[in-house]
Amino acid sequence: MNHKVSLDLRSPVFEDIFEKEGEVSVFKTFVAGNWVLTSNLAVVRSPIDGSIIAKVSRLDAAAIEEGVDVVYRLGRRRIRDVPGEKRLNILSRIADLLEKNAGDFEEVLTVNAGKTRKQAAGEVEASIDRLRKAALDLRKLQGEYVPGDWDRHTLESEGIVRREPYGVVLAIIPFNYPLFDTVNKFVYSTIPGNAFIVKPPSADPLPVIMFARLAIEAGFPPESLMIATLRGSEAEKLVADRRISVISLTGSSETGVKVMRSAGIKQLIMELGGGDPAIVLADADLKSAASKIATGITSYSGQRCDAIKLVLVEEPVYNEMKKLLVEELSKIKVGDPRNDSTTMGPLIDKEAVDAMVEAIEEAVSRGAKLLYGGERIGDTYITPALVEVEDKNVLRELKLYKDEVFAPVAVITSFSTLDEAIELANGRRYGLDAAIFGESMARIRKLIRFLEVGAIYINEYPRHGIGYYPFGGRKDSGIGREGIGYSIEYVTALKTIVYNYRGRGIWEYL
Repeated sequence: MNHKVSLDLRSPVFEDIFEKEGEVSVFKTFVAGNWVLTSNLAVVRSPIDGSIIAKVSRLDAAAIEEGVDVVYRLGRRRIRDVPGEKRLNILSRIADLLEKNAGDFEEVLTVNAGKTRKQAAGEVEASIDRLRKAALDLRKLQGEYVPGDWDRHTLESEGIVRREPYGVVLAIIPFNYPLFDTVNKFVYSTIPGNAFIVKPPSADPLPVIMFARLAIEAGFPPESLMIATLRGSEAEKLVADRRISVISLTGSSETGVKVMRSAGIKQLIMELGGGDPAIVLADADLKSAASKIATGITSYSGQRCDAIKLVLVEEPVYNEMKKLLVEELSKIKVGDPRNDSTTMGPLIDKEAVDAMVEAIEEAVSRGAKLLYGGERIGDTYITPALVEVEDKNVLRELKLYKDEVFAPVAVITSFSTLDEAIELANGRRYGLDAAIFGESMARIRKLIRFLEVGAIYINEYPRHGIGYYPFGGRKDSGIGREGIGYSIEYVTALKTIVYNYRGRGIWEYL
């Protein structure tokens, strides 16, 4: 490893949101108009070496209540009273500020989230791109005109169906894309005029706090924004608050179930667990497929909902595909993400590596073969792993198949018919995405028809990107869709207005 990790923010725009306690930055949080420094501080460590890089002000129940009250009473009206054109201009100014301060965000994504420099730069770029494409969300913000003369009971009337903001959106952010997921949810929630409360991830809250600073600098109404810095285990009361109308969650399926039980009657958008299957047909370009599948397994250390966890290969090319995939995985260089030569950094914490090791050990104890990797090289570092399971009955019982192990590990097995591949892919409780590699459109079309997932990538590994194409899952992988234009439908309420003109002489029906 390199020298001890520390956080070095250089832009003056962030000077007023933290104070120094020796070498450690103590961050304030933003509560509906005020930057607040509390005595209850949460320690933030870097997954690179476990160093304490910051402390973050944590809100107690009274502060949460006060903040939600301001957002509900004032904030949801303030943001709605900002004309749509001006809301769009604010988002554009945030994009400019994010571009200007990209270096600080890349720094914090590297030291706080453990991303490689390239991955950190990619997340910042995607966030800027999402802000600048906000106008595309407007394509789903239009209403409808409904003529009344198609039913005898509604003659001489007409209706308008419009969309309007629900009021207050609570966004719950995962650790793996703390900046982009905040930006994405912020854009589609606020562009129709909702106030925004965000619960940042406990592991890496700093990008969220820094983004809020830019939003306020760009002119976003202060009363319409709140950062709820609290533990996930303490969020139940906030989730259940009746003043919050929409919850947008990206996280595990288990967290999604807890939120649903606590939320009550609310609008929900949930992008939950996944771990995607990749199906390799006999006519696929195997070298290209192996390269892309290896990327799908290892990108951000496998800590992505759309990471590939199950590789299904048609029997005639199975042995060749195994060999090529092992070759591709062996090219991955694990190490300090601050080094330019590193292609895969640490996992978010020691427990994530523990879970991966335990899942591999369980598989091997049941007769699976570890084809590559799985070597622990530090508390938070491990080489990517490929596990071969020949017995399909054993496969269905393994944690690596049944659950989402949020780490760079995948299972590989063969199939003889498309029906067998479909059954194995659909047998998991998740249904986020799938990847298909091959050339026969008839066979690919059959897979498209029967795979129970929200998105299918042909000759590509699953990658949600900025949400230009909508994404979201079925089964335990979630509710609703995220993506430009599509999420608007979940953060706005339909309202029907019926105008009665009977006897006014406007229509004279025969």
